[in-house]
Order: sequence, then structure tokens, then C-alpha cells
Amino acid sequence: MCVLPDHEIMARLERGELRIENFSEASLTPNGYDLRIAELSIPGEGMTREGSAIIPPGKMFFVSTLERVELPSSLCAQLWLRTTWVRKGVLAGLGKVDAGFHGTLTFMGTNVSDAPVELKVGDRFVQIVFETLASPARLTYGKRSGNYQGQSGVTLAPINKPDVRGEDAHRR
Repeated sequence: MCVLPDHEIMARLERGELRIENFSEASLTPNGYDLRIAELSIPGEGMTREGSAIIPPGKMFFVSTLERVELPSSLCAQLWLRTTWVRKGVLAGLGKVDAGFHGTLTFMGTNVSDAPVELKVGDRFVQIVFETLASPARLTYGKRSGNYQGQSGVTLAPINKPDVRGEDAHRR
């Protein structure tokens, strides 16, 4: 795997090989792109789609991204919490974005500090780092499970049927 630098991200965007809707050049980093908060959900306290939300100490929350990403079968991505938030005591549940995924992304975070933390709609929250695959994936995210394919906003339950491959896919 090879991480894409800024100029390669831009070239792939220009060629249409990678899509980032609501792209902001200010979010482009030397080796990735900072995804911004579109909405915040604090369980039991509601949804914030404009302004800011205060995350109390010890409280879990969810955010969705302003950007909608669309990965081809030849790219996957890693997600990294920006150190700005780590320094404030925020931890987040992050993972890999599979080849072929398209939609907004949802993350879970927790304020593990002793002080409230303010999150604003539009804040850069996580960095997405794109990686090339040795060869294109045969079973992209949409073909493999696609549980969250096309999601928009904070999405906690699968929106698509699991395992769209069928029985034969397990024998390959």
C-alpha cells in the first residue's frame, strides 16, 4: 500500500477517480484530507446541525461528515482523529474505509477529559488518509456488504441488507 500525497489526491479528484463532495482546499493536508463535522448527536440530548454542542466529561457522542466520499475499487482509506481533539481529551472510534465505499461517514467519540469540550459544525475532526491497493478489489464495499453504502448524516444502524454477495461468494 502507498499513501497518496496532496498532489496525487488533487490529480485523482480532477480525473474523477476519487470524489469528495463539499471539498475544501483548506482541508487538504500533505498526506490526506481533514473531514469536517456536518452534525453532532449526543445520545439523550438531541442533534446539532448548526452552531456548536458542548460535550460533557465522560459523555459519548456521534458526528457525521460534511464531505461525502466515493472511493474507487483501487483505493481504501484510514481514519485518524486530529491531534487537536486528542489534546482536548477526545477519543474516537475510527477504522478503515473500504474500497468502493460512498457516502458520508459517522464516528463515535467520547470526552475522556475532566472538562466540557465544545465541538462546532464545520470543525475539522478526522483526517482521511487514502491508500492504493496492490490491485483493485474484486468485492468492493458495496458488493461485499454495503451496510452503510450511501449513508447521509449520523447513521447508527445499517441502511442496506447485509451480505448482498449470496451463497456462492463464500466458496471463492
